[in-house]
Amino acid sequence: MAIRVLLLAGALLVLACSHGATASDPSLLQDFCVADKTSPAHLNGLACKAAKEVVVEDFYFSRLHVPGNTTNKQGSAVTAVNVAQIGGLNTMGVSLVRIDYAPFGLNPPHTHLRSTEILTVLEGCLHVGFVTSNPENKHFDKVLNKGDVFVFPKGLVHYQYNNRTSNAVAIAALSSQNPGVITIANAVFGAEPSIPAGITTKAFQVEKSTVDWIQAQF
Repeated sequence: MAIRVLLLAGALLVLACSHGATASDPSLLQDFCVADKTSPAHLNGLACKAAKEVVVEDFYFSRLHVPGNTTNKQGSAVTAVNVAQIGGLNTMGVSLVRIDYAPFGLNPPHTHLRSTEILTVLEGCLHVGFVTSNPENKHFDKVLNKGDVFVFPKGLVHYQYNNRTSNAVAIAALSSQNPGVITIANAVFGAEPSIPAGITTKAFQVEKSTVDWIQAQF
């Protein structure tokens, strides 16, 4: 009897742990739930297309080999492959991005509130890093070469910088069909309407003229 109780307790513990280890997106309850992008229904995710209307193209994307346009202020470009591009990713809890970097290009500090990210360098060299939450704000950074892999924990601010004179390319998997992204500088200094100057000057301990100059960049 005691052995049975122990086995039952162990089974319950395993179930509890496995439940806590699930991805950020809801788990599948069927083989697939291809997104119906025409549905007016408002869900935490997207409504399912009728199974009889699903076609192979719902699971396919063909343009990830095309370099992104890095002729911008940051010198980087992100090509997303999430549920917006592949309807078949709906409820799958995974997505992908290709990131192109011009020489000295930067994918600036940002966060994915719904996703962990695992990045692989395909070409070139990247200086990457992330910062832990308050109060420690510890900075973990490393220089990656071709073939190296790095993990950015869910929700933490992170970045990638091409510190070389040649182009770089990376591919990253994310643990959400729609990981979302908040670029820190854009959110703080490019908000519409603007965050009041009294708040930003106090937060960053700078003069209003400095805040005005930064906001003008966005």
